Amino acid sequence: MADDHVLLRTALASLIENFENCKVVHQCADGNELVKHVQAGPVPDVVLLDLNMPGMDGYETAAWLQKNYPAIHVLMLTMYDSELSLIRLLQAGVKGFLKKDIHPSELQFAIRSVVQSGYYYSNHATGKLVNLFRQNPEGSPGLQKALLTEQELLFLKLACTDLTYKEVAQQMGLNPRSVDTLRDQLFVKLDVKSRVGLAMLAIRHGIVTF
Repeated sequence: MADDHVLLRTALASLIENFENCKVVHQCADGNELVKHVQAGPVPDVVLLDLNMPGMDGYETAAWLQKNYPAIHVLMLTMYDSELSLIRLLQAGVKGFLKKDIHPSELQFAIRSVVQSGYYYSNHATGKLVNLFRQNPEGSPGLQKALLTEQELLFLKLACTDLTYKEVAQQMGLNPRSVDTLRDQLFVKLDVKSRVGLAMLAIRHGIVTF
């Protein structure tokens, strides 16, 4: 498990150790530390990640695990449960989502569920994901708005900094006109009207964390 809050991490580890047939093999402060432990072994069956961590966050860690250790089941601890954030985590290989205020019995069930069936989704998360495949009143799929490309995600992160659009273009290896086009497309896709709107959306959906 990886969580930068020592008290929470220690409490969760003690709780999990009391679950039948469960043993915590690694306790880590961030994704970088977890990567080193997994590579050194033993390789766990389940990894419990906090999304909001300094350095290598939960999303980046999940994506690394999916690429290098696809047999590991990743459960994400997150307070972000919007359709956009859930889809982004699914793309990173996350097999289940957990709120930090869940009952211990649900945590135990989630761990057993991912081991036995390969996934765990609460009724709340399942409902949000199902809604993505429904048509909105205007007739355009909600799923389209929830899917962001790596380029769009990078732009959103850079838009939350104090870089100018010209400097954002340099960071992304694009010309300024291409960045302007990307920005305008995101204004339409995400239904916002300004850079401030983009930044607020990125923070609200956990794309950028502080």
